[in-house]
Amino acid sequence: MIAVVERVLPPRLGTGFRWLLASSWLTNLGDGVAAAAGPLLIATLTRDPLMISLSALVGWAPPLLFSLYAGVLSDRYDRRRIVLVANAARVVVLAALVVLMATGTVTVATALLALTLRSIAEVFADNATATLTPMMVGRDDLALANARLGTGFITLNQLAGPPIGAALFGLGLTWPFASQLVLVAAGIVLVSRITLPPHGRQAGEVAPGTVRELVAGFSWTVRHAAVRTLALTILIFNFTFGAAWSVLVLYTQEQLGLGAVGFGLMTTIGGVGGLIGTGLYGAITRRVSLGALMRIGLIIETFTHLGLALTHSPWVAGGIFLAFGAHAFIWGTTSVTVRQRAVPRELQGRVGSVNTVCVYAGLVVGSLIGGVLATRLGVAAPFWFAFAGSAVFVVLLWRQLMHIAHDD
Repeated sequence: MIAVVERVLPPRLGTGFRWLLASSWLTNLGDGVAAAAGPLLIATLTRDPLMISLSALVGWAPPLLFSLYAGVLSDRYDRRRIVLVANAARVVVLAALVVLMATGTVTVATALLALTLRSIAEVFADNATATLTPMMVGRDDLALANARLGTGFITLNQLAGPPIGAALFGLGLTWPFASQLVLVAAGIVLVSRITLPPHGRQAGEVAPGTVRELVAGFSWTVRHAAVRTLALTILIFNFTFGAAWSVLVLYTQEQLGLGAVGFGLMTTIGGVGGLIGTGLYGAITRRVSLGALMRIGLIIETFTHLGLALTHSPWVAGGIFLAFGAHAFIWGTTSVTVRQRAVPRELQGRVGSVNTVCVYAGLVVGSLIGGVLATRLGVAAPFWFAFAGSAVFVVLLWRQLMHIAHDD
């Protein structure tokens, strides 16, 4: 057993990272459970489509609204303490929601408020957590550490969590939220064991002000060619990805001829691809440079959209989803590693928050584009748009991407 643990988590990563990884895996499981239970709770309380759609809104609106300020706080104060306080806030909100459900006094308004507050607290916890790895792990081991963190996200948040959440919800409304409460509380205990080097604002040091700190984070991102390219790549490719994936449920029904179960199966296949990517990541990064990986990944994503636009076969589409799932993990882990290597420790929170805003801004705008295209031209149109847009951007960035991982 010890040999297996040391193979997965070599001693050089340090005890602190092991505590962080365990905390991340537990909280990711809790988040996956809640991802299914939140919409189910709102749908149980009301059949109003607008109210039900708000349950999705409270998931992506807080990162857009609060990520930048969360980044400022992560660079200004003790990051471990921010994680502890933010997760403690989540525990309090979840406890209140469980009490309301247990007493039969929960309403649509109070449920949406609780889900919103929980999402806001998660933004601060996630931003600060993302800054901890480069503080505990050596530069050459960041790719391995991020791969291990990503494995927990795929297996627990995306694959295991949602079906567990749905099953627990079937046993009773409170079970999935009580489970998330326990998992987040356990994550707090684990993070409390971590010891970090001195960082943040020193005692007696006057902060330059939130706006100036935000500007400093943006300015550094814009000036650094590699990180600027990463941010633009994530923004533009989430326009195209968001356009295509926003109509995925209609695509699987109308173009592939599948029902609700088929839609769930396709997303599960993508998760399985992610697991394959986790298993291959170490071997791939030992043989292929990070810059080359980013080039290859963007080509795969571009032709993913083309393949899905052309095919009407669920079998072909399943193979494409499998490959895309592996790509998504490998490219995402690589981009995080490149950014962490390049960004100074004191700017990790703010530059990471700029990245988060690019992610969600791209998804939101892309989903609007996809909805319009699908309505006017059919469900394949967003995939054709995604292919064309991705192809143009790959050509424009081709030369720069090869050197991006070495511009530290």
